[in-house]
Amino acid sequence: MMVVCYEHIAPMGLPRHGFFVDLGMNKELLSIISNLENVLSGDPWYGRAVYELLEEVHPAVAYIRPGDTEEDEGHSLTDLLYHMLTWAQFTLVAAQGKTEQEVREIEKLDWRVINPVEHTWEKGLKALKETHRELLATLGTKDDSLLEQTVPARNYNFRVLLNGLIQHNIYHIGQVAYVTKYLASE
Repeated sequence: MMVVCYEHIAPMGLPRHGFFVDLGMNKELLSIISNLENVLSGDPWYGRAVYELLEEVHPAVAYIRPGDTEEDEGHSLTDLLYHMLTWAQFTLVAAQGKTEQEVREIEKLDWRVINPVEHTWEKGLKALKETHRELLATLGTKDDSLLEQTVPARNYNFRVLLNGLIQHNIYHIGQVAYVTKYLASE
C-alpha cells in the first residue's frame, strides 16, 4: 500500500488539508480530478482553459444568438454557460449521493430560458466556478470505488459521468471560443 500526504498531490484549487490518501485505492479518481482541474484552470493540451476563455467574454455580447433564425435557434454564450453549469451541478449532486429525484430536478434546468436580469454572465460564471470547486472537494473525499457506482437517474457509472463532464466542458468551451471570435468580427 502506498500512502502519501494529500497536500503534496492535490491538484490546483483543491483544499490541501494534509489528510492521507491511499494511492493504491485512489489513482484513477485522482487522475480524473487532475484532468478536470487542468481543463478548468490549468494548461490543457488542446489550448486555453475554460475559465480563462469565459473570463474574457464581455457581458454586452453574452446574450447575442448568432445565426438565430426561425428555422435555427442559435445559442448565446450565456445559454452555453448555464448549460455547462447545469451539468456541473448535476455531477455535483450525484457525487454527493443525492436522491434520484434531486438529480432529476437539476437536470430540468438544462437549456433553461435565460432571463438577462436573473441569469447574468457574472452570476453564471461565479456559480460555475463554485460548483466545480465544490465538486473537486467532494471528489477529493472519495476513492476509486465511486467510479463503479451507478449515477442516480442514469444507467452508467461515475467513471462515464466524470470523464463525460471533462469532455462536455471541452466541447462547449470550443463553442464559446468560436462564437466569441465570430461576434468580435461582426
